[in-house]
Amino acid sequence: MTQSSRKLAVITGASSGFGRATAIKLAQNGWQIVALARRVDRIESLQKELGEANCQIKGFDVRQDADIRALVDSLKSQDLSVDLLVNNAGLALGLDSADKADLNDWQTMIDTNITGLVKMTRALLPDMVAAKKGHIVNIGSIAGTYPYPGGNAYGATKAFVAQFSLNLRADLAGTGIRVTNIEPGLAESEFSLVRFHGDKNKADSIYAGVEPLTPTDIAESVFWCANQPAHVNINRIELMPTCQSFAPLTISKEDA
Repeated sequence: MTQSSRKLAVITGASSGFGRATAIKLAQNGWQIVALARRVDRIESLQKELGEANCQIKGFDVRQDADIRALVDSLKSQDLSVDLLVNNAGLALGLDSADKADLNDWQTMIDTNITGLVKMTRALLPDMVAAKKGHIVNIGSIAGTYPYPGGNAYGATKAFVAQFSLNLRADLAGTGIRVTNIEPGLAESEFSLVRFHGDKNKADSIYAGVEPLTPTDIAESVFWCANQPAHVNINRIELMPTCQSFAPLTISKEDA
């Protein structure tokens, strides 16, 4: 793959939230975008907003090997070199305690947040290394650092993302490839709507009376990291809204 005069970003989960906002921010600053998502109607709308010259779209599921192979083949056929991979596709499902959680929800989170991210990275990384430049930005979460009731498998997937990002840095030292993990706290997008399986009242209650982070806030963080000089790597960014802080250490006492 060769490089055109414009930088190219591949963004998973680009149909809404962080992914969509990141695509818009980068495109507004001269980047070419390859927007990937399962909801084709959503990315068609994004392409219309950004213009076909600035944004390619593909119906895409990070859990499907065939979709990943088709993406790589498409990039090669166009002689395109990826400057930035934003591994944004991910989700949380449920907030039940571990003994009551739906095992299918756990598996879906593992398949998307871990396996899909790993496969996307492995698919695009060799060409980055060959070109001796490129940047992988993983969208993690503070849930990978701070446990909370009901976070069980979701938090574990994001802990994987955090450690995988650091290990990529260790492997890629000297190659010129940069790796960043963005770890947002409370942020309002479709995240909670998905977590509660479409229950809008439950989702809205999470953000009632607070001012959470927005997708635009996360897009600004991604852009800032990607816009640093080539010799600067931002290992991780942890960001929270000012209404949120670290959870207290809870001590449960038996009744006397």
